[in-house]
Amino acid sequence: MSVSEDLDNRFREAAAAAGLIDAAFDLADTPIGTLLVATTDRGLCQISFDPDRGLDELSEAAGRRVLRVPRRIDAARRELDEYFEGRRTAFDLPLDVSRVPEFQRVVLHELALVPYGEVTTYGALAARVGKPRAARAVGGAMHHNPIPIVLPCHRVIGASGSLTGYGGGLDRKRALLKLEGALLF
Repeated sequence: MSVSEDLDNRFREAAAAAGLIDAAFDLADTPIGTLLVATTDRGLCQISFDPDRGLDELSEAAGRRVLRVPRRIDAARRELDEYFEGRRTAFDLPLDVSRVPEFQRVVLHELALVPYGEVTTYGALAARVGKPRAARAVGGAMHHNPIPIVLPCHRVIGASGSLTGYGGGLDRKRALLKLEGALLF
């Protein structure tokens, strides 16, 4: 038995409206590939460059009540579209980083303050959070950033100026920095 697309959409919307889901997600097509974008009632909780793995991680972290509800990510999709079109330099979305450990939350808060079109280093970010010798720990926090692009870990580079690791791959990091005018090549 199959249900109509309209009935399926109404079910998903009703479940979300009744608070019966832990997280809603959908896919967003972007110039750097298809992203899984997820939100909770608190705010945007995840952007994943690998939708299949991202959905598994979301289900593991947020709970089993994860449902595809496209309208729940409309605001995030709109702001991401504006960003990729060069019309947005800062995101105004509520974020949910409640699942993130405290040190990582502190690092992500400082990361969010790195301006559009600028870069910083892992060491400089470590100093900004009061742990000047914790550049590697900051790198670990960047590696586990649940909301890349919006929390701009692509703006963090190595001390030598090199584009070091990025969860979405160095090609995506380069593309994001080029979009922002932080890279000229």
